[in-house]
Amino acid sequence: MRENEKAALTDIHYIKLVPVGSINPNNPLSDQSRAEQVKLLNRCLNDYPKGVIIGKDITVGRYMLGEHELTMERITYHVGFIRKPSWED
Repeated sequence: MRENEKAALTDIHYIKLVPVGSINPNNPLSDQSRAEQVKLLNRCLNDYPKGVIIGKDITVGRYMLGEHELTMERITYHVGFIRKPSWED
């Protein structure tokens, strides 16, 4: 497969789930943790071999804290690769 060709679903042999965000109000993510999650997603999409997003799950949590409602969201990206990246252990 050439570098500029997109992988077909039949070419995908490895899928990595990359979560971004948190739905746990007792343990909210710091800005640094969220940045690390986004950095991993960018690595999956830009490093060799390049992955493609083949799906995503969106999880929303709604919590009542006294009179206030808190809404938290986590998106889990399904990134497909033609083979397992060497940097993935």
